[in-house]
Amino acid sequence: MTAPHILVVDDEPDIRILIHEILEDENYRVTVAENGAIARKVWQTDPPDLLLLDIWMPDIDGISLLREWTQGPTKEVPVIMMSGHGTVETAVQATRLGAFDYIEKPLSMAKLLLTVEKALANAHQSSPPGAGELSLSPIEPMGKSTPMTRLREQARRMADNDAPILLIGEPGSGKSLFARYLHALCASRHEGPFIAVNIAGLAPEAQQLELFGKYSGNQDQPGILARARTGTVFLDGIEALSPNSQRRLYALIDAATSTGTEAAKQCFPRLVTATSVDLSQLVESGRFRENLYYQLSVLPLFIPPLRERCEDIPELLNYFVDLLVEQEGLPYRHFSVAAQNRLRNHNWPGNVRELRNLVRRLLIIGKGVEIDLAEVEASLEPISVTGTPLPIDLGLPLREAREQFERLYLEHKLRETGGNVGKAAKLVEMERTHLYRKLRSLGIDTKRLGNQE
Repeated sequence: MTAPHILVVDDEPDIRILIHEILEDENYRVTVAENGAIARKVWQTDPPDLLLLDIWMPDIDGISLLREWTQGPTKEVPVIMMSGHGTVETAVQATRLGAFDYIEKPLSMAKLLLTVEKALANAHQSSPPGAGELSLSPIEPMGKSTPMTRLREQARRMADNDAPILLIGEPGSGKSLFARYLHALCASRHEGPFIAVNIAGLAPEAQQLELFGKYSGNQDQPGILARARTGTVFLDGIEALSPNSQRRLYALIDAATSTGTEAAKQCFPRLVTATSVDLSQLVESGRFRENLYYQLSVLPLFIPPLRERCEDIPELLNYFVDLLVEQEGLPYRHFSVAAQNRLRNHNWPGNVRELRNLVRRLLIIGKGVEIDLAEVEASLEPISVTGTPLPIDLGLPLREAREQFERLYLEHKLRETGGNVGKAAKLVEMERTHLYRKLRSLGIDTKRLGNQE
């Protein structure tokens, strides 16, 4: 059987190389193009079976290329759009023009490979372009426990009010999911963009550029508060907001709400923030502006930790098994009653995130269809390092010592998987995209390791 031919159109060399390597590893025939002109030549001389198309390129945008592709004389094949700066509106426009699906950057290689498989399978079934489903709405936060039932009801009552919402909960408790749920519930905002930012991951200067943008002559760069004015902005880790960003955010919210007019509201997005700490204590210590705290906490919503809704755990286990089987192609396994009961009584310090990671680990490394009590007990034991010390030079600077450890660790995992980067990525719980980049930066030869016993 002839390998499907995939054309990758992207102006970023690293992205082209990475996708090329991964798709070839999956036995596809791959051609890359850095711009629209080269892409046109390829599809005229060697028509692909599938097109991976970036939206923003120097010579022509991907939406215009998509229109050419779907309206021209070329054979009907699926198109998957890619973008790191897209919006819901862009995704909707792409699917209306016939795109099979739309994937956001940074790319999840697991999702990309699954989407490619679905698109090619869909083409073989002679389905029309655009038959792929674009999941723009999040699922409803699940759980039949009293705390979750009450929480969903509170969210429904808050959803259509434009006042800022402050989500309060332990790390991993699901604050991001509730932010998306609130956006989906809001009748006047749900068709607008939803943009999430992890404030703790940004330096003070980057915070200001990301939130407020930069305006200087012809080089205007709007921030997310301007780009998402018809939708929702979710700021996670709001406690890490720098003093200057706090001041500017307070001024913007005050300007948008002081007049009370509908026009003012249309110029500012729905704001949902989240924290895992007690902001009132930061206010008392002078590390967070009091007036901003009162602005953001008009509608507080407390997300309960998983240990306070243990009756939801069996439902969550089944959900994550199905999700990981569907999204990552992991083998299906089910939890025995005894295993579920043990997990109901676990303390879950990492909350829902810890539960998901546990399910993922058991699907990757376990054997057999059933996950029994003994396997669950073993997975809950603290991880310890035993055996011969790793040959790391402790006299090195931290950065070089860390690189030495990473090289030894990743080489060991690749030997375990026979050089299979996809399986190794699952074992180390990294996106395949990031692992490929890390392996290249460390100079690790996957083929050499795959040939070793």
